[in-house]
Amino acid sequence: MTAPRNRLDLDPDTVERDLVKLVLTVVELLRQLMERQALRRFDAGDLSEDQEERIGLTLMLLEDRMSELRDRYGLRPEDLNLDLGPLGPLLPRE
Repeated sequence: MTAPRNRLDLDPDTVERDLVKLVLTVVELLRQLMERQALRRFDAGDLSEDQEERIGLTLMLLEDRMSELRDRYGLRPEDLNLDLGPLGPLLPRE
């Protein structure tokens, strides 16, 4: 006798939300890495005033857009923090 197959019921709304969640998680990880790098460059004095302003504005706009997309799909910032088991969370907790 064979074991019953696990059925995967796909709901289009859930698939879309889960895909958006995954994409936003990757974008949030990259955003945080870019922010840390920008802060290091600010502290080191590697950037001109114009570059600092542009980077700051870009990061603020990205955060605003991320917030809009989370709201649109009913996601909270903590929903984007994947649990990596023994390694802990993907993103640092604030």
